[in-house]
Amino acid sequence: MTVLPVVPLDPGAPQLRRPYDPRQPLLRPYVSEAAAFRTGRTTPRAFLEACLARMESDEPAIRAFVSHDLAAARRAADAATTRWAAGRPRSPVDGMPLVVKDMIATADLPTQMNSPIYAGWDARADAACVFALREAGAVVIGKTVTTEFACGNSGPTRNPYDTARTPGGSSSGSAAAVGAGMATLGFGTQTHGSTIRPAGYCGAYALKPTHGALHVGGVAPLAATLDHLGLIGASLEDVWATGMAISRIVGGTPPHAGLAGPELAPDAKRPATLVRLETLGWKETPETARSAFEAVVAALAGAGVTILDRRNDDAVAALEAELEGIGEFANDLLAWESRWPLAAYRAHGPEMVGGRIQDLLARAARLDPASYARALADRQRLRDRVARFVGRADGFVMLCSSGPAIEDHGFTGSRNYALPWTLVGAPAFALPLLEADGLPLGLQIAGFADRDAEACAIAAWLRDTLLPEQEQ
Repeated sequence: MTVLPVVPLDPGAPQLRRPYDPRQPLLRPYVSEAAAFRTGRTTPRAFLEACLARMESDEPAIRAFVSHDLAAARRAADAATTRWAAGRPRSPVDGMPLVVKDMIATADLPTQMNSPIYAGWDARADAACVFALREAGAVVIGKTVTTEFACGNSGPTRNPYDTARTPGGSSSGSAAAVGAGMATLGFGTQTHGSTIRPAGYCGAYALKPTHGALHVGGVAPLAATLDHLGLIGASLEDVWATGMAISRIVGGTPPHAGLAGPELAPDAKRPATLVRLETLGWKETPETARSAFEAVVAALAGAGVTILDRRNDDAVAALEAELEGIGEFANDLLAWESRWPLAAYRAHGPEMVGGRIQDLLARAARLDPASYARALADRQRLRDRVARFVGRADGFVMLCSSGPAIEDHGFTGSRNYALPWTLVGAPAFALPLLEADGLPLGLQIAGFADRDAEACAIAAWLRDTLLPEQEQ
């Protein structure tokens, strides 16, 4: 086991800059290799070695990892190879290379949360999601960098397509590792925008499921009604099969029964109607990214999808108006619900936590139960407005972020595109289908609560329609 200190960016570290082509990403899909594993044309061990080779070449520049145990990963991949050869894989993700955000407990690697308070801390048990995927045969490579407690200071991770840029946060290391092809699947979390935004920045697929549909036991808590387990992956098929493996083995966060649907990703399905959303993020979005999104909307309309937007539908205009003001109550929800554990961390000494955590605690001190009740009511009004589209539309389409990854490492980017569906608590997928300024630009497809499989089917259709020449 190798534990790597999380240190600030090293200006002397190697630099990477490579152009992004959505048809030729760095991603390494796994579930699609099942037939080759069964015939022995390739093996999970060989697949892992390809990931580790990329890790060896790119990790000095990208800095995605906090700790790893490559010997244990190779043993697990060998065991999966034996099971596939015998025709008895434990699941479609048996042998899949996996990385774990360092907010999520693991029995064999420390969980340090980018904080000196937890340096070297051993949780001694796997989180529910890690336990489930080990049972399903997945191969844990290591732990990946997070921002401080998933809400504070950034770590040293850089974007896999341009190391001058952020990978996004707080699931920075997982998104960068998957985007670079060092792993097929990375666990993330999303309390505001921490799965959808980094996946979009790093050219990866992702699922932020219906709230509670994936078990968050063993994930360090931040804000109970906002915290989601996120999945960042190399393909829709990988993300979906991973989510279903978790749901099958440990279910959702009680009382949610868990993600529902088929074991493998549902067949692609063309939506009849989609709602185009600009959100508050549109005002921040540069023209290159706007043009890429407009081209998508035009392509969908050309394929026979009815597009509702703020200009042709009063209900969409009302929703957009409501989305303009969600930041205040979203921050109140986060501040109030995160008083514990953040105050307990600060009790170790104010110098032991960063400025963002200090700011959240200061905001919480200005709130009272009535403030929290108003924030909950504001969120419920948003959810009710979204629910009125059931039967009128099949889903919602928007960007994952306000343009490509920004040239900054201390700030992980605006969350204005990712935040709405965190608050709605319904499924959202990140699709790495667009490019702007030679960098990844994620497309987001969002759905209705507990209709994750339906949203996945629409996401697959969008992928197949917008990238018809890409092998899936």
